[in-house]
Amino acid sequence: MRAQLLLNVMIAFLWMLLMDEDEVRVTTFFAGFLVGMGIIFLMHRFFGTQFYLRRLIACIKLLFIFISELVQSSILVLKQILSPTLKIQPGIFRYETVLESDIEITMISLLLTLTPGSVVMEVAPEGSVLFVHAMDVEEERGAIISQLKNYEKAIMEVTR
Repeated sequence: MRAQLLLNVMIAFLWMLLMDEDEVRVTTFFAGFLVGMGIIFLMHRFFGTQFYLRRLIACIKLLFIFISELVQSSILVLKQILSPTLKIQPGIFRYETVLESDIEITMISLLLTLTPGSVVMEVAPEGSVLFVHAMDVEEERGAIISQLKNYEKAIMEVTR
C-alpha cells in the first residue's frame, strides 16, 4: 500500500514537471495524482496487493459508521436521561468477537467505549471475548450487539 501511494505521488510530481508550467500549481499536481491513480489501478495486480484506495475508502466507511452509531446511541441516551422516571437496568454481558489481532480488538473496544451508553470493561486474556457494560442491558443489548457486528465488519475491511 505504501509503495503504491509513493509511486502515485512520484507520478504526480513527474506529471507536474512534464507540464512545463512557469509556476507550481496544485491543480496540475492533482491532475497528475488522478492520472497516477488510474495507472496504478490498471497495474495494481503486479504489486501483489490490493489497490490502496480500497483501504482508504474502508477507513472513510468506518468513520461514517462510527458517526452514525454515535448519533443513534446519543439519542437513545438522551431519551433515557430526559424521561421523567429512570427505568434502566445496567449490567454486564459477554461478547465473543471474530476479530483476531490486537489492533482490531483495540479499535472495536475504543469505538464502543466512545459511543454513549456502553463501555468495554475488560478483554479476556485470549483476546476474543469482550466484557461490555451497558446502561440498559435489557433494552440495549440487541442494539449494542448489532453495533459491534457493524464495527467488526468495517474494521475487518480496514485491516485485512
